[in-house]
Amino acid sequence: MRKLIVAEYVSLDGVIQAPGHAGEDDAGGFTQGGWTGPYMVDHRRYNSEFYQTAGGFLLGRLTYEIFAASWPKVTDEHDQIARALNTLPKYVASRSLPQADWQGTTVLDGDVPAAVADLKRQPGRPLVVVGSGQLARTLREADLVDEYRLWLHPVVLGGGKRLFRDGGPRPASGSPTARRPAAASCS
Repeated sequence: MRKLIVAEYVSLDGVIQAPGHAGEDDAGGFTQGGWTGPYMVDHRRYNSEFYQTAGGFLLGRLTYEIFAASWPKVTDEHDQIARALNTLPKYVASRSLPQADWQGTTVLDGDVPAAVADLKRQPGRPLVVVGSGQLARTLREADLVDEYRLWLHPVVLGGGKRLFRDGGPRPASGSPTARRPAAASCS
């Protein structure tokens, strides 16, 4: 059985809004894109190592569109991030994306938690959710997340999307005892 790992860049106040560049994700009037800029050297090193352990990637529609617009164009055979993203299976959760043009991508458009549970039952290396906050929350609510890899950044953004809107993982509903939370690592 495969593990499901959620990897997020997180500000000190819990914001996970897309960090890349100023206009990357302005949903909800977010105006502080690019907040990870000073830290991207470490991200590249970390993700180069981390992505080599993945068996596939789970992406929300917005993250998929951002990634599909740039990563297939990176053809440097020494770029470990591009190699992983361009060669490993990708699954995009979307009700509005009719097809995915990025090679190796499957659209999950029905019961996403059920589809992900099926993927987890397959043998193989971990499935990794990158960004994709809504998808990560949906999978957490379905009790499918095994581990969190959180890049904590020394910035306070004040507003934006949050991974744990309600304070964090909770015991499974109906459970008489609290279960151990999913493993987490912070860098």
